[in-house]
Formats: sequence, structure tokens, C-alpha cells
Amino acid sequence: MIALALATDSALSVSVGGGSSAVKLFLLMTALSFATGALISITSFTRIVIVMSFLRQALGTPQLPPNQVVIALSLALTAFVMAPTFSKVQKESLGPYLDDQISGQEALDRGSAPVLQFLLRQTRPDDLRLFYDLSGRDRPVHAEEVPITIAVPAFMVSELTTAFRMGLFIFIPLLLIDLLVSAVLMALGMMMVPPTLVSLPLKIGVFLMADGWHLLVQSLVRSFQ
Repeated sequence: MIALALATDSALSVSVGGGSSAVKLFLLMTALSFATGALISITSFTRIVIVMSFLRQALGTPQLPPNQVVIALSLALTAFVMAPTFSKVQKESLGPYLDDQISGQEALDRGSAPVLQFLLRQTRPDDLRLFYDLSGRDRPVHAEEVPITIAVPAFMVSELTTAFRMGLFIFIPLLLIDLLVSAVLMALGMMMVPPTLVSLPLKIGVFLMADGWHLLVQSLVRSFQ
């Protein structure tokens, strides 16, 4: 009888443990299904990919680099920029939760704290103030009291503003080359020569001589520091 009871208790504990692991696996798979939305809304991906797109348009090569290359480079830079934040989430939230050291709610609270710090660090005060005014909520005293429902849209608006500003700084010098080439061709009476035929290699040459990819990646990464 005692052996039967022990066997029953052992089976019950194994079943509960297996059920707990299954629930955690299910929750993780559910979270991964929202990975695309999270990638766009709470990481550096949006700013990086928009600036890359501006560069292609400014160079006059809308298909080069290909979309796959732009996305891959944007993902790699996003992983690099977000590595400290992801490391904190893994160490303080996900790891202890998977080891059954903390509850799901505590893991959520711990995991959201580093993400919220990153969002607020990149968010302009004016954008944060805008969403507090639209929601009618009182402004908090401490940054930790900002709800994620306000931090995320304010962060996205700030990212769009920053990305377009950086894109403008890239676009203007290359646009000047287009204008200069057009003026020179008109002065020489070469009306039938397409300006892009001359300006495209010039823009690519200037970009490469200035080590443009190095400067672009450096500016993007440091813009998050």
C-alpha cells in the first residue's frame, strides 16, 4: 500500500512538472507568434530599416541592395543594439521563470522593466507628453510608472521622427550631386543625356570614398546610445 502511494505521488509530481513545462512552452510559442509586431514596435528595427531605405532612394538604386540584404542587415544591427536589453530580460526574467524560481506575473514585471527603460531612453519628451494628453492620464513622477500602452506608441512616433531626420541628412548631400550634374549638363547643352546616367556613378563613388557604409552603421548604432 505504501509503495502504491509513493508510486502515485511520484507519478502525480511528474505529471504536474510535465504540465508546467508544457504550459511554459505554450506561452513561449504564443509570445513568438507576436515576434513580428514586437520587432517593429519595441526594438531599434524600425529606425534602422527606414534609414536604409532612405539611403537606397538617395543613391538612386531603389533595388540595390536587395530587400533581403537590407532586412538581414537591419536584423543584425537590431540584435547588436538590443543585446544588452535582451540580456537583462534573459537574466532577470526568462531564465528564472523557466527554472521555476519566479511566477509568470513576476517574470512579466521583471521582463518589461528593461524594455521600458530602452523605450523611454529613445522617446522624445514631446511625444510622451502627447500621448499622456490624448489619454487624459496624469503624468507620473517616476519613469517606472509609465504604462507600456503609452510608452510603445510614443516610442514609435519618436523612431519615425528620428529615422526621417537621419534620412534627410543622408538625402541632401546626394541630392546636391544630382542638381550639380543637371546644371553642368544644361550648361554644356547636353539636353539628351539623362542626368541619372552621370550622377549615379558619381554618387556611388562619393559614398564609397567617404566609407559610407561604415559611417552609416556607426551613426545608427550610436544614435541608440
